[in-house]
Amino acid sequence: MNLRKTKLKEKLLEKLEETLKAVLPVLAIVLVLCFTVAPIEPGIMLAFLLGAVLLIIGMMFFTLGADMAMTPIGENVGTGMTKTRKLWLMVALTFILGFIVTMAEPDLQVLAEQVPSVPNIVLVLSVAAGVGIFLVSALLRMLYRVSLSHMLIVLYAAVFLLAYLAPGDYIAVAFDAGGVTTGPMTVPFIMAFGIGISAIRSDERAEDDSFGLVALSSVGPILSVLVLSLIYKPESAEYVPARIPDIGDSVELWKLFAGELPEYMKEMAVSLLPIIFFFSVFQFVFRQVPKRMLIRTGVGMIYTYVGLVLFLTGVNAGFMEVGSVLGQQLATGNPFLILFMAFILGVVTILAEPAVSVLIRQIEDVTGGAIKRPLILTSLSLGVGLAISGSVLKMMFSGLNLWHFIVPGYTFALILAFFVPKIFIGMAFYAGSVASGPMAATFILAFIQGAAQQIPTADLIKDGFGMIAMVAMMPIIILMLVGFFYGRNQETKNE
Repeated sequence: MNLRKTKLKEKLLEKLEETLKAVLPVLAIVLVLCFTVAPIEPGIMLAFLLGAVLLIIGMMFFTLGADMAMTPIGENVGTGMTKTRKLWLMVALTFILGFIVTMAEPDLQVLAEQVPSVPNIVLVLSVAAGVGIFLVSALLRMLYRVSLSHMLIVLYAAVFLLAYLAPGDYIAVAFDAGGVTTGPMTVPFIMAFGIGISAIRSDERAEDDSFGLVALSSVGPILSVLVLSLIYKPESAEYVPARIPDIGDSVELWKLFAGELPEYMKEMAVSLLPIIFFFSVFQFVFRQVPKRMLIRTGVGMIYTYVGLVLFLTGVNAGFMEVGSVLGQQLATGNPFLILFMAFILGVVTILAEPAVSVLIRQIEDVTGGAIKRPLILTSLSLGVGLAISGSVLKMMFSGLNLWHFIVPGYTFALILAFFVPKIFIGMAFYAGSVASGPMAATFILAFIQGAAQQIPTADLIKDGFGMIAMVAMMPIIILMLVGFFYGRNQETKNE
């Protein structure tokens, strides 16, 4: 028992160290800006610092919980399901899994509120069904060894065709859907599920295919929203940014966090219960996991719950107003300054995304350490930095819109898919899903919307959602380029 407590303590300290390395750069950049070119009120500063404390503790518990629960559950479900060798059962369970895990994503409910012309329940069910269908297609692709690059070309051709026919405001919303439905809850789970399926295969492409599930699953929500926009014929997608209350004293500061905490306790409970129920039924039928592992998994689920509640409370209550103020203040000054700071904020903020640590660990495990942590972090940081600065640049020129970035960007990425090692294709799309997580959807979104309020050529709806679409796309391109040069280097070594 003491040995187990010691190991747990060591794990917590390891996760705390990882979290501090990820979050402290964000804190440092924001504090430097606030004390120099972008002054903010003391109440907002205190909310930011308190939010940072909750964010650090939340990330520590979430990453530990993902290791102990989410990843083992996903792997065991994937392995146990595939061992049955019954295709109909595998298809049915995969669809159900994709459906309930997507329904569990709290950000999907937020997205539904932004599309008033489509009933919330219709949008939520359609997107969840879309993820379920495409998760099934990803499973069949793995089993029948279909080329991921060919499938992605066909699917994105369909996306661009539907986007051309859809109302203009819905293009950004649709691409946003691909990000919010593959968030910190679903991505580690789906990735582990893919690893579990590929584990029963002995061929050299098994590890490559395990990353493809997230790549295909992220297409489903985009197509679902675009199809709904054609069926319901909406005039526009409306977006009303959340009201950020003024913080005049310590009592109001306490009320701000005390009001957010119960909301996220409820949301995360609703999010995790379907996954727990699914795994409980699976365990009852297949008896896949031994008793000791079940106890460990249960403890891990508690850590995951506590971590996500604290993280989301800290980000939403403590970071959003600072992001909005920074955007407004920087947008009123030198345009080169806001472009530069947008890049820097993108570079450091991605480090604080809760699923990034899970992503890096899974990539290192699957590749046997061939692809190192610094390479992945550098690629992600550059990609998100370019995405945020590109979003600001788009606001400054009225002639630029999301089409001018999305179509060439995805086209370039899909062309590169034919020239990179296969493992980089799924990995790149996986990274795009992780990058467009809670930090992007709160702190960075608030920053972009704050800037949009000061830039005359900006549009709050298109530029707000367009930023998340850009954040989901740029890491894909950067990691594809890394894969291209990595492959060329390997060829040179082998000659």
